[in-house]
Amino acid sequence: MDLVLCDLVMPQMDGLKFLQMRAARPELLEVPVLMLTAVGDVDQKVKVLSQGASDYVTKPFHPGELTARAVVHLKIKQLQDELRQKNALLTELSTTDGLTKINNRRHFLELARKEMERSERLGLVLSLIMFDVDHFKETNDRSGHQAGDEVLVAICRKVAESLREYDIFGRYGGDEFTILLPQTDLKHAQRVGERLEASVQTLQIPSLGDKPLSISVGVGARSPSHHDLEGLLRLADQALYEAKKRGRACVVALEA
Repeated sequence: MDLVLCDLVMPQMDGLKFLQMRAARPELLEVPVLMLTAVGDVDQKVKVLSQGASDYVTKPFHPGELTARAVVHLKIKQLQDELRQKNALLTELSTTDGLTKINNRRHFLELARKEMERSERLGLVLSLIMFDVDHFKETNDRSGHQAGDEVLVAICRKVAESLREYDIFGRYGGDEFTILLPQTDLKHAQRVGERLEASVQTLQIPSLGDKPLSISVGVGARSPSHHDLEGLLRLADQALYEAKKRGRACVVALEA
């Protein structure tokens, strides 16, 4: 819907009631409304415009005037729609990793820091998973960077399927990823990591042939000694390093 022509006085619903209904419908808020009426009272015009009408046309009117006003509001709406689309794209580009379409590092850290503060304030448990793709450099060297990109995209899709809506998933850098798990203690976070590691091993990437995929996973939980995001990231990174020392394709959880 691009434009609404509405008479102020109608049998079932007058123009003011329509504007009230429109105000409760987010999908209609950006649609311009041209109010038509035989009432020329200035106070009435002010009331209608203050309640959301875009313009006010007094009857009788010349058809050309109505058409010209409608065209102007349609052009304004088109420009506003284009601006909203561009702003949405800019927001996506500034917060989303271009390849995997999950949070980029900067946005992950921003969201994670806010969640850490909330959990600290409310006294809630919170855990962090850090994982990377086993032998990823070898995959790039042997099969090419396009195949490597396919691996990262497939793994992120698989992992995202297993996460809750309020979990925070981000690309930390290269083939390294982080997941903040609100209201999750270390034991349950370890189970999440084990489930993710097992699900990744079920993936099959055609460009890799029969080569299996796996990830190494490190898990840490918020504690008095690791109550800030940086400390929690270091703890999860230590756990990830230990997982790789143990031969990869496994999950290690460390408690501070």
